[in-house]
Amino acid sequence: MSMRRGVGLAAFDNHQKTAQQYTDLGSSFLQSHIAQLSEQLVTFQKALKKFAESHADEIRSDSVFRSEFVRMCSAIGVDPLASSSNKRGSFWTELLGGDVNDFYFELAVKIIEICRSTRDENGGLILVYDVRRRINSSRRGNHQQEVSEEDIVRAVKTLAPLGEGFGIVTLGHKDFIRSVPRELNMDQTVAIEATQALGYVSVPILRDNMGWEQARCLAVLDDLVAAGLLWVDSQVSPKEYWTPSWIK
Repeated sequence: MSMRRGVGLAAFDNHQKTAQQYTDLGSSFLQSHIAQLSEQLVTFQKALKKFAESHADEIRSDSVFRSEFVRMCSAIGVDPLASSSNKRGSFWTELLGGDVNDFYFELAVKIIEICRSTRDENGGLILVYDVRRRINSSRRGNHQQEVSEEDIVRAVKTLAPLGEGFGIVTLGHKDFIRSVPRELNMDQTVAIEATQALGYVSVPILRDNMGWEQARCLAVLDDLVAAGLLWVDSQVSPKEYWTPSWIK
């Protein structure tokens, strides 16, 4: 009996040692893999800096080239507009001077101006496409480079430190700039998306398509009217709730 017990304990001890060896081997492999990835990342970042230095003019002037460069940055975890740890400015500023950084901040100011001037028309939701069209239209006469929708989205993101006043929302597969200091909840988003087909929505449309109770439909629509995001036409029955941009 004692011999059997000894053999059993020895086997258990050997199993523990084997398991620990596998654990140590896995940990060593993981650390080696992480070290290799970190080394590759540093190499990619150095190559990216060299690329930026060689193509600075194209990045400044060509919106398509600039968008592709931003994608390259994002793919390896570099945010071109984020402050660097050496306190000398952003990645853009270090490599390209202040021009590109200033480009996005100036673009953000222009976006704010357009959003404010059109708020009575659209209730604080304007298509990124429309903002791009307005900006490029004003730039053609001044021989300035055109901006892309990606430029506009990135410029809006630079406004994040200002609070919740500006942001990008996607409604019906289209990107809008929200310039009202409130987030849309899920019900409100559904109601706004419903206006994309006809320009308006109504209680029966929401009730029949979403299965909502009438009280829920009215609460959502009334909130959107109060926020200026929808205008109500009381001369028809049932009432129609229109998006301001469609009416214009």
